[in-house]
Amino acid sequence: MNDADQEGTEDGPERLYVITGGRSSASNTLDLVTLIVARNGPTAGMPPEHAAILQLCQSPLSVAEISAYTGLPVSVVSVLISDLLDEQRVLTRAPVPAAELPDRALIEAVIDGLQRL
Repeated sequence: MNDADQEGTEDGPERLYVITGGRSSASNTLDLVTLIVARNGPTAGMPPEHAAILQLCQSPLSVAEISAYTGLPVSVVSVLISDLLDEQRVLTRAPVPAAELPDRALIEAVIDGLQRL
């Protein structure tokens, strides 16, 4: 096998299969925008992918951001985060909701009041 063939297998499906232990879905439901926060740092002997997630999540990051930073597919990251949740190493937070717009009548009343000034 030449070097070009070996390079192709490093990020192949076999590696992802090993990382997730053959699981294809997470035991917890996670959205792309769910925020993940580490409760503590990585420990010795921890799988490198778990350690990387804990290191990244010292401040809140979304599942999509973790996927982008680690270079792993969202499905794989979701399985890994689910493992960390089961071990109580991370916390999840719902994303900050978008501000609700005030009632249109209120906006029009404010505009009318400002125009009268």
